[in-house]
Amino acid sequence: MYCSGVDPEHAPVTGRKRSQRPQRTHHDVADELRARISSGVLRPGERMPTQARLAQEFEVERGVVRQALRVLQSERLLTNVAKGAPATVAPDPAGALTGPEAPPLPTTVALAPRIAAAFAAEHVEIDAVCLTAISLTLAIGEPLRQIHAGRLKPARVDVRVLLPSRDIDLAFPVPVEGRGDDSVHERWLAMRNAQGQVLQHNLLALRATHGIDVRVTFRALPFTPPVKLYLLNGAEALFAYYTLTRREAMIDQEHLEMYDAQGTRSMLFSFRQGAGRRDTTFVEQSQLWFNALWETISSELVLTS
Repeated sequence: MYCSGVDPEHAPVTGRKRSQRPQRTHHDVADELRARISSGVLRPGERMPTQARLAQEFEVERGVVRQALRVLQSERLLTNVAKGAPATVAPDPAGALTGPEAPPLPTTVALAPRIAAAFAAEHVEIDAVCLTAISLTLAIGEPLRQIHAGRLKPARVDVRVLLPSRDIDLAFPVPVEGRGDDSVHERWLAMRNAQGQVLQHNLLALRATHGIDVRVTFRALPFTPPVKLYLLNGAEALFAYYTLTRREAMIDQEHLEMYDAQGTRSMLFSFRQGAGRRDTTFVEQSQLWFNALWETISSELVLTS
């Protein structure tokens, strides 16, 4: 990780706690609770902890918790949200997260259930364009759990990932000043490599444990992608913009102003084959765009520092 307070897109794979944590907003609380609902930690029909308990857990005022709960109620993930009373997880939160009327959600929440659904196919094909592979690595955890539990058993898994080349000057993350400083770039590179290696290791392990034919391939792009794109089995495209922000980072024991992307919080839009002509065309054109990048200007990528 290259700073405390940096978006989870660049969090360390060790999962160590940050020494200092900025004040959480109601969006932060909503993101965490939404993730617990989508992962099944909070089950359909289950009563939520009290607002007082949530405020204590997240170290925020009750008003922040109440705002977060109202956001989740508007997304049809919670019911019975009232002042002072515990809310209830909706009877069908999965439908609210993945159904045709589901609103765009942060990548950390929206990606895992869609990846898990893709793994129900006999031949799983996942293509991704991203800044680092952390969102995909986290999302793959859900189908891996289901495979180990015996609920999923694809025969073949093919994953292709396009990441920025180590040899380019990234558009982001970068220091606001002092562009000649390589420390931010080196930390991004370490994260890119570490997350790619974790993704590769976790998927290739399925060969030995379950006899699944797995192929994971990475290639390098000569530019910084301004968006992230996930293509699932040629039938669904998940698309998000990298939203840049100016923030203070701790780099080599020094405070540094930098421009960085909020990757895991980027709102993910879903387009599906058969959901209308516009959706179908978007999926087809996204696949053609990915294939063209893969087959032309991308180059071999080796995940070493």
